[in-house]
Amino acid sequence: MEPQRKLKIVDIEPTVIPMADSISYQQGSVVSKQLIIKKDTGNVTLFAFDEGQGLSEHTAPFDALVQVLEGEAEVTISKKPYVVKAGEMIIMPANHPHALKAVSKFKMLLVMIRSLTSSGE
Repeated sequence: MEPQRKLKIVDIEPTVIPMADSISYQQGSVVSKQLIIKKDTGNVTLFAFDEGQGLSEHTAPFDALVQVLEGEAEVTISKKPYVVKAGEMIIMPANHPHALKAVSKFKMLLVMIRSLTSSGE
């Protein structure tokens, strides 16, 4: 009997993804869908926020990039608010407190990339 091949996290096939169409809004909720999961090096996640929904203030030990795909969000970084609209992006620096709130329904792509220095290795 031949052993089964286990799919490794690093096994990624080229794929065209219509990002905004790949996730749907849910009333009164925040929906997320991970596209690439690589815990040691970071991840790529799609989010859909209903109007008024958000993520409370928190910090991360690595830089993150938010690209708004549709709608409008208020992104607060170190107590300073920024309005980010469809087609725009913002970088959230490592170890700076940040929060997000949907000004209107919005979808975003979150890219978090760890480096050896930011993950403590």
